[in-house]
Amino acid sequence: MTKYLLPALALTASLGAHAAPVKQEPQPKLVLVIAVDGLPQEQVTRYRGQFGEGGFRRLLDQGAWFNNAHQAHGVTVTAVGHSAILTGAYPYVHGIIGNNWIDPVTHESVYCTEDQNYKYVGNEVTDKSDGTSPAKLRVDTLGDELRYATGQKAKVITVSGKDRGAILMAGKTGTPYMYMEKSGNFASSTFYMKEHPQWVQQYQAGKPQERYYGKTWRPLLADSAYAGDVGELPNVSLYSESGSPDGPYYKRLKESPFLDEMTLDFARAAVEGENLGKNPAGVPDLLGVSLSAHDLVNHGFGPESALSHDHLQRLDRMLAGFFTYLDKRIGMDNVLVVLTADHGFPNVPEFSSGTQHIEAQRIDPKKLIGDLNAYLTGKYGIDQMVNAYVMPNIQLNYQQIAAGKLSREEVENVAARWLLAQKGIADVYTRTQFENGAVGGTRIATLMRRAWNRERSGDLMVVTDPYWYFGSGTSGTSHGAPYAYDTNVPLMVMGKQWIKPGAYSQYAEVVDIAPTLSFLLHVRPPAGAEGRVLTEALR
Repeated sequence: MTKYLLPALALTASLGAHAAPVKQEPQPKLVLVIAVDGLPQEQVTRYRGQFGEGGFRRLLDQGAWFNNAHQAHGVTVTAVGHSAILTGAYPYVHGIIGNNWIDPVTHESVYCTEDQNYKYVGNEVTDKSDGTSPAKLRVDTLGDELRYATGQKAKVITVSGKDRGAILMAGKTGTPYMYMEKSGNFASSTFYMKEHPQWVQQYQAGKPQERYYGKTWRPLLADSAYAGDVGELPNVSLYSESGSPDGPYYKRLKESPFLDEMTLDFARAAVEGENLGKNPAGVPDLLGVSLSAHDLVNHGFGPESALSHDHLQRLDRMLAGFFTYLDKRIGMDNVLVVLTADHGFPNVPEFSSGTQHIEAQRIDPKKLIGDLNAYLTGKYGIDQMVNAYVMPNIQLNYQQIAAGKLSREEVENVAARWLLAQKGIADVYTRTQFENGAVGGTRIATLMRRAWNRERSGDLMVVTDPYWYFGSGTSGTSHGAPYAYDTNVPLMVMGKQWIKPGAYSQYAEVVDIAPTLSFLLHVRPPAGAEGRVLTEALR
């Protein structure tokens, strides 16, 4: 082997001695990744004409905008969507199959970021199911790879109104801060640190969350701007029955635009406290910001509502202010910005059926599972054939199946056929189908296959009809389906030195973000990344 290697090495050395020096491409000083929780692409398009100059419009005019971008998996909820952004992976790989799922051993519901080995830093109350670590995320993130490539010198900070929004973007080695509903603070957990750095302690001491007490959320625009919207204009007062800021008040803050205002305010404090974008090692830093309030507004009133409309306009102005701040602090020419969402949203069923003439209803999962259990008991004479469920996943009771000397596949198929006969159910996939590779042929099937994880998902995965969803309430709406209203989300990338501005009609996925950023940062892609580099938008 040596006689073949030595000439090659000699040739390489000879070429290296006379080769021109390689031009170093400039790298961003800061990568800013923004996730707007629950923002469907259609709202960006529908309200584009009312945006100001410096927020969404700046991204649309100066950045690359992929309007056919999707969260391309079948269970479109917050935890799954946030995991996709910086891992570039689908749930079958990254392991986050929902906000909650059924533990296959204990048969109890577990939360995606719960970890009872850790608690929130400081005097914050930590409940059993609170999110405190990324232990259940099975792959690394872009931030982890950036820190690895820079010898841990790059700083990776995330902030969100939800713990899962911050933790699942921070990955294994970043540092997340999340809103504390009981105190109104932003805090981290002992998985990441024993105590907060001085800048966080100083920020908390100023009690910025109290500045909104007694304020009222009123319309930003003239009343005529909301013509055609559903429901009343915003007139939401922030107060507490106790007469002073307390837990109920801090919870009300989450359902108002002021949560996002506080999130961006804390992000500013992080930029200054950690000196992000001015890393003394000369390496890029990463700041992840997940803005949670839009999701809560859309849940309550739907994307067709005046409240959702107004919230998005307010968010637009908040983003403009944040970009202006970064321009002065770092220079936006040195910042690479990505904005996307974790999922979209359907309309409220009453609006879909009454105004759009699309049949839409809520399916009560408790009643559905109760009726399924009753049917299986009648057929086999065995009680409680369904162990547990967190829709769209249903877990069968293997002990009861074995006691009845039945095969799992038979029970799966019988249960699936019964479910398919129920109103509002479009399709059902079984564990046996997934394990045998028998799921495919349609886009919906592909998205559901990506969403199914062998160890964590159920024995049955149920897909509703379009615009139907699992819920027992009588108002509002919810997401989680594999249909375009839930999968089609904004994907905007802006950075003067790296990105070609324009509207791009090419199909793209949120899992493309991590490979694209990895390429631009010259770092290894995250382990589970399956997306592509968005080369058409690169300079």
